[in-house]
Amino acid sequence: MKPVYFDYGATTPCDPEVVAAMLPYFSDRFGNPSSMHAFGKKAKEAVEEAREGIAAFLEAAPGEIVFTSGGTESNNMAVKGAAYARRGKGNHIITSQIEHHAVLEPCHFLEQEWFEVTILPVDGDGLINPDDVRRAITDKTILISIMHGNNEIGTIQPLAEIGRIARDRGVYFHTEAVQTLGHLPFSVDDLHVELLSASAHKLYGPKGIGLLYVRKGTRLTPFMHGGEQENRRRASTHNVPGIVGFAKAIELARGSLEKEVRDLTAFRDKLIGGFQKEMDQVKLNGHPTQRLPNNVNISIAHVEGEGMLLSLDMLGIACSTGSACSSASLAPSHVLMAIGLPHELAHGSLRFSMGRPTTADVDRLLETLPPVVAKLRAISPLYRKT
Repeated sequence: MKPVYFDYGATTPCDPEVVAAMLPYFSDRFGNPSSMHAFGKKAKEAVEEAREGIAAFLEAAPGEIVFTSGGTESNNMAVKGAAYARRGKGNHIITSQIEHHAVLEPCHFLEQEWFEVTILPVDGDGLINPDDVRRAITDKTILISIMHGNNEIGTIQPLAEIGRIARDRGVYFHTEAVQTLGHLPFSVDDLHVELLSASAHKLYGPKGIGLLYVRKGTRLTPFMHGGEQENRRRASTHNVPGIVGFAKAIELARGSLEKEVRDLTAFRDKLIGGFQKEMDQVKLNGHPTQRLPNNVNISIAHVEGEGMLLSLDMLGIACSTGSACSSASLAPSHVLMAIGLPHELAHGSLRFSMGRPTTADVDRLLETLPPVVAKLRAISPLYRKT
């Protein structure tokens, strides 16, 4: 039986039109955009055309788009760059318990460098209370970093309200939009952000290319030093094929966004309803409605997430488990801990994330998972049907 993919939150396949757009820049148009000859000029034209297209999608200015190697670099560039650039004003950073490690780890690093970090709690649905943000701001606060849509539980944060609070207090506001760019309709002005991180491989583009939106007038200290690329904000030879592919992925997203949101929301809600109907002791993690259209994260009592994941994989269905941050870790997900799940329930979590090709695969998953759970529960000494 054909394998089924339910892990689009981890990465997406590169769209064939994206691949076709990239191919000439590996061979015929291989020039370095920093070179002054005709080969370099053609490559530079492609980079700037891509920058303009992506900026238009975000309703930003082309000069506000900085190309990076991906979401992790963009997050590091935003958090560290803003902190060092503004340390004459203060040393206080605000973030949340459920941020990606690519935000939390730079914050922990900065704590060793004189900076102070406030990590805000979330409620049981994974939502941040804007009033908590307001109360946490001091006269030393220089940066707030809150993600747009959570990669594990799918909860979408009230960024516009938080952004207004930050702007009223003169604090830079950064968001990681890796899961939402090209999947939800928004502009940088809608969110009231100074900084926004994104990555191409989450929206059917290539791996190894990302962006950081930097609002005009926002000060950042570069942490990569070398050449003068990206207006001296990010030294390194441009990844021209990746940049072209990113822009093509954004172009395709623009054309399919409304339909994608509608279709994936319907699939998401069908899965949630089906799981809760076919299995007992199933908990939906994340906000029931303020969530990514393609995300379903559930905890199933008295079953190990890893056992379910491996059983599904043997049956040709790929998903991810919320029980650990990585395959090398036995610790429960910090996101699931933050929303108050007990360890045993967090260890029984699965994330199903869908994409454009997801259709009848939803029915196959609904037919496959309940028998897997029943089989695993049959050998669990803890399970008692309610």
